[in-house]
Amino acid sequence: MDPVTLILLFVLLFVFVWIIASYIRIVPEYQRLVVLRLGRVVRIAGPGLVFLVPFIEQGITVDLREQYIEVTKQTCITRDNAPVDIDFLIYFKVIDPKRSVVEVSDFRGAAVGIATTTLRAVVGDIELDQVLAKREYINEVLREKLDEVTARWGVKVTAVEIREILPPREVQDAMIKQMSAERNRRAMVTEAEGKREAAIKVAQGEKEAMILKAEGEKQAAILRAEGAALALKYLDDQAKLIDEKTLMLQYFTTLKDIASSPSTKFVLPLELFKFLKPFEEMIEKRTTKE
Repeated sequence: MDPVTLILLFVLLFVFVWIIASYIRIVPEYQRLVVLRLGRVVRIAGPGLVFLVPFIEQGITVDLREQYIEVTKQTCITRDNAPVDIDFLIYFKVIDPKRSVVEVSDFRGAAVGIATTTLRAVVGDIELDQVLAKREYINEVLREKLDEVTARWGVKVTAVEIREILPPREVQDAMIKQMSAERNRRAMVTEAEGKREAAIKVAQGEKEAMILKAEGEKQAAILRAEGAALALKYLDDQAKLIDEKTLMLQYFTTLKDIASSPSTKFVLPLELFKFLKPFEEMIEKRTTKE
């Protein structure tokens, strides 16, 4: 065989094998192959080994995994005319490979356009303070609006997450001053609370000390009263044991002491002579017996 013919046959064989190999696809688990035959969708193939009819069928790969679109910084005007820069992420996944190929040509570009338009509409209806405070609300509104539109494309928007909100520079400075003032206020409140707690503790301690002191004085008074009562009872008991003779002897002893004093005049109470009557009667009885 002519060498030129042999080389030509070899080239033709190589081209034929390459063409055949190009129509054999290995589709992973996370992908599907939308097969078009002469421009019409005939089936969704995969996962696994897929054979296409050369020159008649065409396969378009669709990724079923969850993906995201990064939307760069967008300037929006709030209801109180404050410009804010917002950037966010859109998370989505394809749920209908056929519709994602047939219904939209550039899903990512369309999703970004709808998201930015919806974001400006949502931010324009609320004030700056609410934009900074209602991040979750904005996320949910964006997700719902995007999901309504992308549903007809066979795509499900799973989440929208605002990554950063940047208010104007003067607003940031005012917020920093406000936070500083709030921290100072909290510090003063904490200090005042500490002083109040300390004063309460001191007052409680003084109160308890006064209560203990009063209790001690009360117990001491009770003990003194009990001691005085016992002393009076003892004196009363001893007084009951003294008879008239012993009492008269005490009177004479007292008169003897008075008489031994250097005074020449004595003033005696009249009641003293009443106590002498028993002594006179006792002398008279002895005289009569003799």
